[in-house]
Amino acid sequence: MENMYARRNFLKNAALASSGVLFLSSTSMVRAFANDCPFDGYNPYTEDKTDSRASSLFGNHVVIKGKIFDKMSLKELSTAKVEVWHLSPNSKRYNHQAKMKVTPNGEFNFITDFPNREKGKFPKVYFKVTSHVKVYFTELSLTKDNAFIDSKHFQENLILGKKLLPTNRLVNNVPTITFNIAV
Repeated sequence: MENMYARRNFLKNAALASSGVLFLSSTSMVRAFANDCPFDGYNPYTEDKTDSRASSLFGNHVVIKGKIFDKMSLKELSTAKVEVWHLSPNSKRYNHQAKMKVTPNGEFNFITDFPNREKGKFPKVYFKVTSHVKVYFTELSLTKDNAFIDSKHFQENLILGKKLLPTNRLVNNVPTITFNIAV
């Protein structure tokens, strides 16, 4: 009879210990995803899509497109994945998110609502680019008429030369920004 209680205690303690290990490993996995991003609002579980507008008929939209280049060879990366997110219009929440694979020519293209801005800052769209060897984070600041990169992106992407600075033009009354990234 005493042997049966010892076995039950052993099984109960083993179950508690293993569930604790599972809990710790799952929270550290989530923390690992969240902590590798230097910007607020990143969600590693964003769905694959290229349209994150709340409505395709109403609202102030912006198209952002570009190419992902290999930093060493300056060739287009055909295997990169691009994730984007920004503050939703009239909100302090990051509900506008998208994830896409680049084309065989390294191109990405998405449409979204014009982002809200944090107090004292320009509206920003954040990018996470994942290639077969590197993960790269950057941001693009927007105004109604232009787009700007920060000094970190400028320094890390100088290799792009004339393709470095973003361009902005109107296509069918929608601002279309071309933004290239080297990883």
